[in-house]
Amino acid sequence: MMKSKKIAYLSVMTCIALVIFAVEAQIPPLVPIPGIKLGLANIITLITLVYFGKREALAVLFVRIVLASLFAGTVTGFLYSIAGGLLSFLVMCLMLKISGKEKLWAVSAFAAMAHNTGQICVAAIITQTVQIFWYLPFLIISGIITGVFTGLCAGLVLKYLK
Repeated sequence: MMKSKKIAYLSVMTCIALVIFAVEAQIPPLVPIPGIKLGLANIITLITLVYFGKREALAVLFVRIVLASLFAGTVTGFLYSIAGGLLSFLVMCLMLKISGKEKLWAVSAFAAMAHNTGQICVAAIITQTVQIFWYLPFLIISGIITGVFTGLCAGLVLKYLK
């Protein structure tokens, strides 16, 4: 693929991820537990990872996190997002190697759990308390559910992209 064409595609992927992030931010919480959300923008990270590769997916993820934090977030929100996003990305890459594209739902579920773990670690550092880790099982359960959903969505989109 030509370099300028690839940059254009990756820019579109970043824009789509930002729009999804903004729309999801307007959705009222689905459950009364703080911090639980669908993470729909991760669909774009998964698609970019499979369709373009690791470096490109990391770039889309990083730019999305930085721009979303600038537009709608705080420094603390950025720290949560970058920690969760990077840990999630590493797990995505590892799981994709292990399970392949056929089980994108599993890749996404493990990545969502990693994302939640990264965020809890940042929360423990910020609050200077380890008691926050009691919240992790609830986030892990929600991460599995939302991760499977976003993985299935990414798989469907990839099926039609071919």
